Amino acid sequence: MNETPNAASALLVPGVPFILAELHAMKLDGVLVQVTGHAFRRSDTEETPGLRAQALAHHVPAALSYRAALGQLSAAWVYGCAPVPQVISLLLDNDGNSASLPLFSGCNLRQVYLDRFDVLRMGGVLITSPLRTALDVARSAPAPLARAVLAAISCHPAMHCPLGRIRQGLAEAMHVPGKCRGEALLASMIEDQSP
Repeated sequence: MNETPNAASALLVPGVPFILAELHAMKLDGVLVQVTGHAFRRSDTEETPGLRAQALAHHVPAALSYRAALGQLSAAWVYGCAPVPQVISLLLDNDGNSASLPLFSGCNLRQVYLDRFDVLRMGGVLITSPLRTALDVARSAPAPLARAVLAAISCHPAMHCPLGRIRQGLAEAMHVPGKCRGEALLASMIEDQSP
């Protein structure tokens, strides 16, 4: 999951030099491809996880952009393992300071405990690690979607998250909501893989 250093420069958003209408016109002409929302890439530029992270980060309120990590299904989309999120999921380390989102931000925010291994930086954006993302998806995403996302994450060699590792991580988690649900889902998926 190595990123090119100029992933952010490949992303075009409304402002200078183009307004949103011009970006959409270039999309219609085949010059640009919409990554998500108001974020576009050149059609000759590969869509990488770093570029997807930058595209979501563009929609995060500025006050949280340096503190909150993309998480849950949003992080899974960045990794290429989930559909484009309708709402951007943000996780903020519960350090005792409160935080809130402006109305109609298109984001949801959860203050949680984040271990130093739970978060990494991709394309200049904070994002939960593949394992933390898988654990959160197992615990909280709707079952059919969680199943599909976990299957994609576990099959992606660069993520190093086979179902057994995800199951072990969830078993070791202490006092987290949805743990029993996630364990049952993973047990079912592992059983389905057995001959």
